[in-house]
Amino acid sequence: MAKQLQQTNQKLYETDYNLWVLDTVKKLKERDFAALDLEELIDEILDLSRRSKKKVKSLLRNLFEHLLKLSYWESEVERNQFHWQGEIRNFRKQIRDELEDSPSLRNYLQGVFEECYEDAKEIVSDRSQLPLDAFPEKAIASLEQVLDENWLPE
Repeated sequence: MAKQLQQTNQKLYETDYNLWVLDTVKKLKERDFAALDLEELIDEILDLSRRSKKKVKSLLRNLFEHLLKLSYWESEVERNQFHWQGEIRNFRKQIRDELEDSPSLRNYLQGVFEECYEDAKEIVSDRSQLPLDAFPEKAIASLEQVLDENWLPE
């Protein structure tokens, strides 16, 4: 019986994810733990962490991208400066919101900091047609500065 229930839960997970989530929540509220698809539930909980990490990493990469555009894409600064500054503020606020919910993600950001900077350099190089060596080898600021809403590169 338990094996059949597990197969039914797994089938639901594969055929209608939303219905599986609603069914899982119902079972949790009813404390019907024996009927839960624990393997999929564990995977989903772990995936929440992966998604949060992926989101803040993407936001940091985008933040670096706009900071670099503002600092080095001289031919477009006059036309795009205020748009880029608005994007910088937007990405900072989104990162701040994520860090308020999950402060431990700050350590993760520190770990992917250089990677995000390198990725942003490549993206800005492609978009601006500036050579990669036009950008500093090391990040233009610390994580604290990059996230500081009052800091902009000179």
